[in-house]
Amino acid sequence: EAPRGRRRLPPRRRSGSTGGGAGVRFDWEPAGGAGKGFAVRHDGRARAYVNRCPHLGTELDWQPGEFFEETGLYLVCSTHGAIFEPSTGLCVAGPCRGGRLEAIAVEECQGRILIHDEIPQAVPGNGCPKTP
Repeated sequence: EAPRGRRRLPPRRRSGSTGGGAGVRFDWEPAGGAGKGFAVRHDGRARAYVNRCPHLGTELDWQPGEFFEETGLYLVCSTHGAIFEPSTGLCVAGPCRGGRLEAIAVEECQGRILIHDEIPQAVPGNGCPKTP
């Protein structure tokens, strides 16, 4: 069980340790529900964003869970090809250049990604859920 205000992402496909692999879609109610959030790994860190391009509001992934362009260095919008830095969500090329993806607070604990559903509270110890 994840600590209060946090939830675990399902342990589906794992992306590579440096990034560029498959991401994980998850439900994010503040953005509309099913599949409206996603998490990827970049430079060894988990990152999560609302699955919505700042240009037209379309979902980014070109196939479910596929957010990176072919080199694996940047996130790409499937609609108009906008390119985003995975570490910041900044659009560096395309129709929304200078815009940003909306970040979602995450943390990684014992190899699992936790999504913050609300503002995190202090948790005694390391705050990690117990692993089965």
